[in-house]
Amino acid sequence: MLSDRLVKTYEKVSLEGLHEVANDFLYHAAERKIWLFEGEMGSGKTTLIKELCSALQVEDLVSSPTFSIVNEYKAGAGKVYHFDFYRIKNEQEAYEIGTDEYFYSGEYCFIEWPGKIPSLIPSAHVTITIQVDDKEHRTIAISIHDGEEENRV
Repeated sequence: MLSDRLVKTYEKVSLEGLHEVANDFLYHAAERKIWLFEGEMGSGKTTLIKELCSALQVEDLVSSPTFSIVNEYKAGAGKVYHFDFYRIKNEQEAYEIGTDEYFYSGEYCFIEWPGKIPSLIPSAHVTITIQVDDKEHRTIAISIHDGEEENRV
């Protein structure tokens, strides 16, 4: 059984307000590790992911993995995987890089352009939706999607 719920929406968020939003999102998401980022090109997905990584004490340079598909960052005793599926041609291409292993690793996975890989996304995840209000502001919402995780072999 799936349970989806909108947790919170932030309106008119400026660049300066992203730090607070990122910390609040980590609080609301608790220990959920799969995060989907929805928003048009240039809406600020990577910028928000940089703030989340900062809150998770990532010391590596956080950048868009558009060409590499996935970047790995060290975060304290763990890792953060940052995916950008914009350039993939199909789900098989994403599967072949080992998304299954990443997604079920127990580490944070921040996924840009998840609509390109719908059948690979675990049922339990967090969705962050970013809507452009104007050049300086965004409306950002967090939704929690709880589902029964499949038994992994």
